[in-house]
Amino acid sequence: MRKMIRVANPEPFVEREDDDMIICRCEEITKGEIRRAVYDGMRTTNEVKRYLRSGMGLCQGQTCQRLVQGIIASELKVRPSELGMIQGRAPVRPVEIRTFSKNVTDVKED
Repeated sequence: MRKMIRVANPEPFVEREDDDMIICRCEEITKGEIRRAVYDGMRTTNEVKRYLRSGMGLCQGQTCQRLVQGIIASELKVRPSELGMIQGRAPVRPVEIRTFSKNVTDVKED
């Protein structure tokens, strides 16, 4: 896979001085990791989200989404609005099985 990526991006990835800056505090993702994801072929906000888990922490992207978009847009040389917003999902929490059993009527097996 990396070999195919290198064909698509013949120039080497160049690190920057501020690449160690934390952008997504919930998942501890740095600016450099986001830049590297774009270099590796991620082209949308959702692709970077799935690749790195940015925006999947406690805040669900409320804190970092615009920052992530800005970094991706800067790397791709496009406007942030062209990238689309992160597709949100409801937070998932474990549910005890007895919660479901309260809603089920007794069924007798034959």
